[in-house]
Amino acid sequence: MDIEPVLKALAAALEGEGPAVEITVSANGQPTAVPVETGVEDAAVVVRTSGSTGTPKATILTVDALAASSVATAMALRGEGQWLLALPLQFVAGIQVLVRSLYAGTRPWVMDQSNGFTPEAFTAAAEELTDKIRFTSLVPTQLQRLLDSPAPATLAVLRRFNAILLGGAPATPALRAAARDAGLTVVTTYGSAETCGGCVYDGTPLDGVEVRIGAGELAGRVLLGGDTVAAGYLDAEASAQAFFEEDGIRWYVTGDLGELSDDGKLTVLGRADDVIITGGVKGSAAYIQSKLETLDGVKAAFVAGVPSRQWGQAVAAYLALDDPSEEGLQRVMSQREHLLGVLAPKTACVDRELLMLPNGKPDRLTMIERLSALHRGQ
Repeated sequence: MDIEPVLKALAAALEGEGPAVEITVSANGQPTAVPVETGVEDAAVVVRTSGSTGTPKATILTVDALAASSVATAMALRGEGQWLLALPLQFVAGIQVLVRSLYAGTRPWVMDQSNGFTPEAFTAAAEELTDKIRFTSLVPTQLQRLLDSPAPATLAVLRRFNAILLGGAPATPALRAAARDAGLTVVTTYGSAETCGGCVYDGTPLDGVEVRIGAGELAGRVLLGGDTVAAGYLDAEASAQAFFEEDGIRWYVTGDLGELSDDGKLTVLGRADDVIITGGVKGSAAYIQSKLETLDGVKAAFVAGVPSRQWGQAVAAYLALDDPSEEGLQRVMSQREHLLGVLAPKTACVDRELLMLPNGKPDRLTMIERLSALHRGQ
């Protein structure tokens, strides 16, 4: 992958010497920086949201927001260094690897993903890093694959990173424990394209970032505000629904529910739309998922409510199992009612991994479609 033209166009946009750009990636993996007219004076990058919960939105990130994000990241990680790009370049986490590298004056190294993400390709790329301070961004599925690799060299290169940013999807307690036991420095991140990527590290907002929990119509919603919030979407109507200004602070209304501890640490409880009402009983999909992930043999779970004539909604789960056979499924399902009672899944799909989008987020829409079709057929 030749990133030189993209780096050049991105540098010009950040310096105010070129138009805002959107990075697209061709079928053969080659990135291109496409100029975009945004109507926003200091726009630098347009990046699409993941599309995990609907049609992707074109998000406008300004020079100031990206600069604030880069500086705050460097402060949180206690330094600038060389970054390894292991995520798709068209999404915000991939773009941020290039932005942070440009601000730090370091050369990013790009992992070969012509055969997809593999521990071998990641290890080979990591071994090419020359700076003593090293960083990378991964999603949980990628980190799990690396930890599962039997090659000693893979674990060795992982331990040489000063920090591994882990975001895009919730990391299970088991994965975080495995990383810690392996001697890795993992920082969990929370954020989105609308906040220049991760803006809350290990539950703590970065400098210049505000977090609060909404009230009234936005009761329980996580609101993210401050220097890293996007200028909005190219779609003005969608912008008006997701962003607002208050007391000189720009806020983004996330789709997540959360709570703040007394010391200001954020815990994300799940999506605002993940409440399942089955037979008159309310349950959180995130809560059910967390319980399923404690069962023996379950590597990861995705839970949703699907239409049901009998229950109104039925709890359904897409399960990533160590043993995705009928016997493996039965072992898990035999444990579920004891653990969850009436909130136990009525329907389950199994595989070795959850379905994922190219940016490493769970493909919620496809999994819900499959679970709904399976439940209708039962």
